[in-house]
Parts: sequence; C-alpha cells; structure tokens
Amino acid sequence: MGLGECLVLGVALAMDAFAVTVSNTLAAPGARRRRLLLMPLLFGLFQGLMTLLGSLLGSLFGDVIERFSGLVALVVLGAIGVNMVREGLGALRSGTADKGGDCGGEGAAEEGGDRGGDDVLSLGRLLLEAVATSIDAFAVGVSLRAMGVATGPASAVIGLVTAALCVAAIACGRWAGPRLGDRAQVAGGVVLVALGIKAFFF
Repeated sequence: MGLGECLVLGVALAMDAFAVTVSNTLAAPGARRRRLLLMPLLFGLFQGLMTLLGSLLGSLFGDVIERFSGLVALVVLGAIGVNMVREGLGALRSGTADKGGDCGGEGAAEEGGDRGGDDVLSLGRLLLEAVATSIDAFAVGVSLRAMGVATGPASAVIGLVTAALCVAAIACGRWAGPRLGDRAQVAGGVVLVALGIKAFFF
C-alpha cells in the first residue's frame, strides 16, 4: 500500500474523530488551547494504536470487536451527546449560558470552570471518545495484515492524518461556536448522538 492510499484511508477513518472534535469544541467555548489540543493528540494516538493492535491481535479478538463495535460507539457517544443536549437546552431555558459564545471563556472563568471550560473536556471523557471513534481502525488493522501491508508505517500515517484533521476541526468549532451562541452545545450533542446511531446501524 502506497503513501497516497494510506492518506486516503487515514482521512476516511478520521471522519468520526473530526466530527467529535467539532462537537466538543462547540460545547466548550471557554476551554484553554492546551486542553483542546488533547483531542488531536489522543484521537490520533488511538487511531494509530488501534490499527496496530488490529494487525497484532486481530486473529484473537477481531470477531468480538467487530460484533460489538457499533454498540460501544452508540452507548459512549450517545450518552455523552444526550447529556450535552440536555445541558444545552437547560442553559437556553434558564438563560445562564455564555451569551456571547466567547472563545476566550470569560463566562466560564467567572463561574469557576463550568461546562464552557476545561471541565467539559475531561480526560476520562476524551479517552472514552478516543476509543469509540477508533474501533473501526482495529478492523482496518486486521484487513491490512491480511493484505500483507506493513502496518507500522500505515498506523503512523493514519494517526498523523487523524491528528491533523482534528486540529482543523478545532478551528471549525471555534469559528462556528460564536455564531451558534447558546445553541452550540445542543448542536454538538446532536452530532454525537447521530454518530452513535450511524455506528450502530451502519
């Protein structure tokens, strides 16, 4: 498999991580850059590692992973998304959300780090999302091994492509957040729920 094919495969695998990163960025307009950059780091790392693990362990766990991957994604992304929608609607009704959609997070800082800041992007949540969005990469690793592809370099390319696209997703989310205002968290939650449903049924 050539570099071009690896890049195309990396882009295809990264689409869920891209959408989740946009969603998270919308939900946390006050998050610090350091916290936001955890998403490209973790999502890229897990995409690469899961591809490699699929190659190494696919013969042992491939069938089980493939059988339950959609359910795992639905439960993890769906639960996070529903919670985001619930909190976003509550903020809209109460009028306590950050009215300006300020990416600088001034409202979050004043309230002691509410959902508009780093607390939304907790390490535990990001790890769960990284696993949920990288399960497909495990199956791809199984396929690459069956094709006789050197999975080490392919895994590295897939991880780097995912990380790069997630950086672009952060920029998209920060651009759209102020324009959506209080509706940003609801929109982000809907995206996560839709991704979970897609993974389960398709």
